[in-house]
Amino acid sequence: MDATAISDLQSKLAMATESLQRAEERAVAGQLALEVMHEIKNPLEALGHLTYLALEEADDPEKVRSYMRLADEQLATLSFISSQTLGFAKSSPSLKPIDFVGLAEAALRIHQRAIEAKKVRLVKDLPEDLMAEAYTGQMLQVISNMVVNALDALPSDGILYLRLRKRQGQLHLVIADNGHGIPSEYIGKIFEPYFTTKGERGTGLGLTLSKNIVERHRGTIRIRSCVRPGRSGTTIMISLPLKRSS
Repeated sequence: MDATAISDLQSKLAMATESLQRAEERAVAGQLALEVMHEIKNPLEALGHLTYLALEEADDPEKVRSYMRLADEQLATLSFISSQTLGFAKSSPSLKPIDFVGLAEAALRIHQRAIEAKKVRLVKDLPEDLMAEAYTGQMLQVISNMVVNALDALPSDGILYLRLRKRQGQLHLVIADNGHGIPSEYIGKIFEPYFTTKGERGTGLGLTLSKNIVERHRGTIRIRSCVRPGRSGTTIMISLPLKRSS
């Protein structure tokens, strides 16, 4: 095969990878939107009930004011959910400062029902006001990928741990679990395209795309794992610059 053919194949592979990444990003945004709809169902129902009661008690101004105060609380809840979550589902065309605590919470919201179904103990260490420049939709996809991998590895009543820190000009995100772990012979292959330990349940592309995204952000992603009984589990650290170099 000559150099031109190789270059052509590399170009087609890059285009296919980019298309897949966009597709996965849209899928993550769709999952987030579904979870948000599930979460806002109760406040919307409460608003409907309060409106009905206010109309029924229209001749009693004090009761109407009471119902309207309660309705205002429900509206504040809806506003908070939408402003803190839906914005993270949008794919920004350029790097912009984003709140990584809110981003981590949004990723967890996507998988909240899976976390509850497995009775996973969620441990969060997410200080406020940790900002870094990022392509929002892409980084949401990365964190979501890490969370779903941890959930796949965890048994019922397992532990999922998320921590954010700011050190020496970098933001560090740690996602850890006490699941079955990854054998040492697989660690060196874990970011290779199409490599998966999930059998038919995995595409082998999630970690590859995640690594590409993190590196596009001038960051690094590292993994360590243990399979020893009683000490098994996997820890992934994503490090990103707090400010992009000029």
